[in-house]
Amino acid sequence: MGEDGFWNNTEKAQATVAELKGINSVLKPLEEALSTANDLEALEELAREDVSLEPELSSEADRLEKMVDALELTSLLSGPHDGCDALVSIHARDGGTDANDWAEMLLRMYSAWASKHDYTVELLDRQDDAVAGIQSATVAIKGPWAYGYLKGEMGIHRLVRISPFNAEGKRQTSFAAVDVSPEIADDDVEVEIKDEDIREDVFRASGAGGQHVNKTSSAIRLTHFPTGIVVQCQSERSQHKNRATAIKMLRARIARLQEERKEAEQLARYKQQPKTGFGSQIRNYFLHPDQRVKDQRTGHYVGNFQSVLDGNLDGFFDAYLRWKASGSAPTAEDDS
Repeated sequence: MGEDGFWNNTEKAQATVAELKGINSVLKPLEEALSTANDLEALEELAREDVSLEPELSSEADRLEKMVDALELTSLLSGPHDGCDALVSIHARDGGTDANDWAEMLLRMYSAWASKHDYTVELLDRQDDAVAGIQSATVAIKGPWAYGYLKGEMGIHRLVRISPFNAEGKRQTSFAAVDVSPEIADDDVEVEIKDEDIREDVFRASGAGGQHVNKTSSAIRLTHFPTGIVVQCQSERSQHKNRATAIKMLRARIARLQEERKEAEQLARYKQQPKTGFGSQIRNYFLHPDQRVKDQRTGHYVGNFQSVLDGNLDGFFDAYLRWKASGSAPTAEDDS
């Protein structure tokens, strides 16, 4: 980074800065833990002569234990793309207008989590519903280990509440699907995309966007025939820029598909495999009859619905990484 002309290529420079940030996110906590361990050893010797130091010794030991737990968790981020930025797509499923509203609530939830961790969020595509909420949206969440943390969110998220869109105040169950892919740099992985394997559709952008919206056909939708993957982007006014971003999204989805196939081959020797994926229900969110959020795979439970919607997701991420590392089968219990 100290070399002359480092910033001449902005995109490459930003990638290097991001790589350094990722390395420091591991090295700095490790250095702090090692330093704390050395200080703790010295404090223990002093406490043997002065019992008044025992409370401080206990407090520092607890602090070191938390540091080691955090480092252990980081060590579980060992997937080939875990250090990459994440592309998060949210799609409304069954539940009508409530499902559209629920999809937008999830979009805000992940944006809030990213903000709490000083990650950046870039909106790539958004399809608003005519009544409320969104039909779908895709955001790029950029920060150290973003994909490693967020990949466990892929699947169906189920909300149970008294519908604000029902005049009779009936209980409504809504579903939204979350898809997560790593944002792959061009030189990080070999993903071959042939022109003849893609159908490109151009359409007018929709949603919030000022005077530009619905006046130019700049939005891009790509369909990849071999995999059936469909991606679209309308975040830029330039059709060229939207196509470049859509290609990047397509490469990310294909790379994730390849990663899933390799994992499936590695786990084939087990009779039961953890059920994950875009089509599997992973978490229940309840606002009625009581407030709670429970992950169906790990059993992790939070009794404060609003706290989860405000982006406090680290407990779910930690539980998922440990559960995945253990190779556990899905929990049999189901909330109704």
